[in-house]
Amino acid sequence: MKTIDPDKLNFQKLDGLLPAIIQDSQTKAVLMLGFMNGAALRQTIATNQVTFWSRTRQKLWRKGETSGNTLIVKSITADCDNDSLLIRVIPRGPSCHTGADSCFEANIKG
Repeated sequence: MKTIDPDKLNFQKLDGLLPAIIQDSQTKAVLMLGFMNGAALRQTIATNQVTFWSRTRQKLWRKGETSGNTLIVKSITADCDNDSLLIRVIPRGPSCHTGADSCFEANIKG
């Protein structure tokens, strides 16, 4: 897994959070967007499964912890400002809570 050093990222702009774009490593489709704090990123790196910070529940949550639809990390890359992430994954099941492969699927027009 290609990864990054969490200590080099800028968590200050969004009150300790970074947007994390989740992309299928094979199809290149954008699957979802989540937010990570330092703990979520470190857990993602340690387990090789995507973990987010839930802004609603105010806690860490591993994608798939209830559905079983996990995201296996292939690489993590920061953008040029070190304040957002692109995480390429192998999805194990649908990524969206609606059952769609992508959270953006319903809004993509032809």
